[in-house]
Amino acid sequence: MELSLIQKIVIYALPILFAITVHEAAHGYVAKYFGDMTAYNEGRITLNPIKHIDPFGTILLPALTIALGGILFGWAKPVPVNFDRLRNPKKDMLWVAAAGPASNFLMAIFWALVIKFSISAPEAIAYPLALMGKAGMSINIVLMVLNLLPLPPLDGGRIAISLLPNHLAQPFAQLERYGFIILIVLLFTGVLGRVLDPFVNAVYSLIFSVFA
Repeated sequence: MELSLIQKIVIYALPILFAITVHEAAHGYVAKYFGDMTAYNEGRITLNPIKHIDPFGTILLPALTIALGGILFGWAKPVPVNFDRLRNPKKDMLWVAAAGPASNFLMAIFWALVIKFSISAPEAIAYPLALMGKAGMSINIVLMVLNLLPLPPLDGGRIAISLLPNHLAQPFAQLERYGFIILIVLLFTGVLGRVLDPFVNAVYSLIFSVFA
C-alpha cells in the first residue's frame, strides 16, 4: 500500500527524533567521560529532542528527501565538544566521534526487534509497528554509514584525524570548513547515494538476518 506524504512523516517522525537525539547525546556523554564537560554544562547530554533539533537539517531537509524518495539526509545541532579538554585529545577524539555511529547501530538493532515483535502484535498495531521499525532501521543505518564517511566534520572525519599521524591529520582537518558544502553537492548530484547504498544495504542485511 502506497503511503501518503503525511503518513510517511508520521511513520518517520519518531525514529528520526530518536536517531538524532541519542546520536548527539552519545557524543556528549562520551566527551564527558573523557574529561570535556562542555556539552554537559550546556545541557546537551539529554534525550530531550528539542535540545538537538536544527529546524532545517532535522525537519525540513529530511521531510524533503522523504517526499522526493531519495536517500534520507539531515542533521541535528552538533553537540559542542572541546577536544583540547579531553584527557588525551587526539586519542580520545576517536571514541567521542565513534559514539554517535555506534548509537545508531544499536538503535537499528532495536528497530529490527520492533519489526520482529510486530509479527505477533495485535492486528491493529502490527502494520504501523512494522513500518516504523523498517523506517527506524533505515534511518539509523543511513546515519551510521553517512557519519562514518572520512570527511570532516562528520564522525568518520574525526576518526580519521585521530588515526592519522600529525603531519597528515592537521592539513586533513582543514577540510572541515568545506565539509557540508561537499556533502550537499554530493547529495544533489546523486553521488552520495551511489557511495552509501552498498554499505547501507550490507548493514541492513546483516542486522535483519540476525535480529529480525
